[in-house]
Amino acid sequence: MKTLREIMTTNCETVSPEDDIYQIAIKMEKNNIGFIPVVDNKKLLGVVTDRDLVVRGYAAKRPGSAPAREVMTQNIVTASPDTTVDEAAELMSKEMIRRLAVVDQGELAGVVAIGDLATSGQFDSIAAEALSEISQHTDVMHH
Repeated sequence: MKTLREIMTTNCETVSPEDDIYQIAIKMEKNNIGFIPVVDNKKLLGVVTDRDLVVRGYAAKRPGSAPAREVMTQNIVTASPDTTVDEAAELMSKEMIRRLAVVDQGELAGVVAIGDLATSGQFDSIAAEALSEISQHTDVMHH
């Protein structure tokens, strides 16, 4: 059974809690991503999603210079590098999330996107169904 260690992206984009939301938005646009982990010295503090930027950033009338820690989502769902692909798929479908931060002893080890799971082609039909459901529920910006 494959684990996340084998399929996760380890060189993912990250930001610090002090990085401003304007810079984060530019990073998202440049890398075509809508999810960036916020780390302090490798320790995962939370993530900033494109939705966080819109809802907690601009809609809350925060300036582009507002730091990541003011808009980031904390207490996020994470997995360990030893989590199996099946377990990750179940977790993602239960939480309705498309990306999962992989944490090893409090430090960010990598990120797994729902597409990574699909390409490892190792899960049961329940997980596969869950994935297609999540994909239908989300908007096109995340593709």
